[in-house]
Amino acid sequence: MPRGEEALLPGEIHVISERIDPALLARLTGAIFGIMVKYVVDVDRGVIAIGGELHADAEAVLLDQGSDPRSLWGANYYPGSGRDECIEYTALINIRPARSNPGMEVLDPSIREQIRELTFRLIGRGEPLP
Repeated sequence: MPRGEEALLPGEIHVISERIDPALLARLTGAIFGIMVKYVVDVDRGVIAIGGELHADAEAVLLDQGSDPRSLWGANYYPGSGRDECIEYTALINIRPARSNPGMEVLDPSIREQIRELTFRLIGRGEPLP
């Protein structure tokens, strides 16, 4: 391991409010799934919890930091897929019949746009990993 680089723990989750370092994104992507990384967006606070095996784990981190559960939505990011294909708006935590979201995929176009904007600002636009 290069000097100054930390070992990535399985299930490690990072909360970001600024653009993620590309090397960290590459490590998180490769840590569990190889081609994608799971993340949870707080659409009100403008932060993302990224990494880990389950969206629920990232959701728990944000809840511990004071996020409102109604503001949290899960997604998957696929680096190297281009801006139109890099976000999959699907997660178990998105099942919310009381909010007119009966399935795993986020249906509300305005929430999808908020997820997209925060993803592009803090994670990427589907560029290949370094």
